[in-house]
Amino acid sequence: MVGPLQRVLVCSPRTAGWDQPERVARWRDLVFHHPPEFAIAQEQHETLCRELTAAGAEVLELAPAPELSLDAAYTHDASLATDFGLIVMRPGKPNRVFEGQHQGAYCLRFAIPTLAEIIAPGTTEAGDILWLDSKTLLVGHGYRTNAAGIRQLRDLLSPKGIEVLSAPLPYGPGPSACLHLMSLISLLDEQTALVDLPWLAVETVELLKSRGFQFIQMDDSERETLACNVLALGGKRLLAIEENHKTNDRLRQAGFDVRTFPGSELCINGSGGPTCLTRPLLRG
Repeated sequence: MVGPLQRVLVCSPRTAGWDQPERVARWRDLVFHHPPEFAIAQEQHETLCRELTAAGAEVLELAPAPELSLDAAYTHDASLATDFGLIVMRPGKPNRVFEGQHQGAYCLRFAIPTLAEIIAPGTTEAGDILWLDSKTLLVGHGYRTNAAGIRQLRDLLSPKGIEVLSAPLPYGPGPSACLHLMSLISLLDEQTALVDLPWLAVETVELLKSRGFQFIQMDDSERETLACNVLALGGKRLLAIEENHKTNDRLRQAGFDVRTFPGSELCINGSGGPTCLTRPLLRG
């Protein structure tokens, strides 16, 4: 999750239908803070893509489809990239189930195969999943990813030498909110994690410490603006939301090169930061 980003899938607000009244009308159901302002969100997404390209990544834009919802802009959740192909997720948010299958079909155009699909009663969202190293997957167990989904991931990956560990998630704001494991942890390099420490389970903290991770604590005043959600670009480079000045300064003081983009409408309104907006497909 922290090697040089080489190829990444995104879904712009235009592709996700943020300019389509019938989709925008569902903003409350999808737990957006207010009706999305398309022009601002699209401009912010284009800035994000320019930063990704400048970092050396090939940026692929997901194909549009009538079944997509506003949430499709947060491409990370619907699939998991592995060395063996994509695992199509079955999101716990029902309006997102189509996204995984759509991503899998689209990635076939680029010779990226689908390894497997999570099926009912399992639910999984990749925002709950961290690669601690090439052989260890940490999966948050909460409202979006359930025990049956974690068992399916373990059954799929254990024969391939991948250890799948479960991490309990807090109740937090409740079942309707988007609280992922990656809302609380962003891996910055092989030894450093940005964390929202008060919200992490003790066993998760101890697990990370036992594996040698050092922590940088986000600024608590920036929790609502998703300061803990930071995308590693490789080589100590990070992509963060520009509004989170205090946390970004902490990262710079720790020696990281922090690039930023405005996220008021694109990120904060829909509760999805730079990791959520990107589905990394290839890292160096």
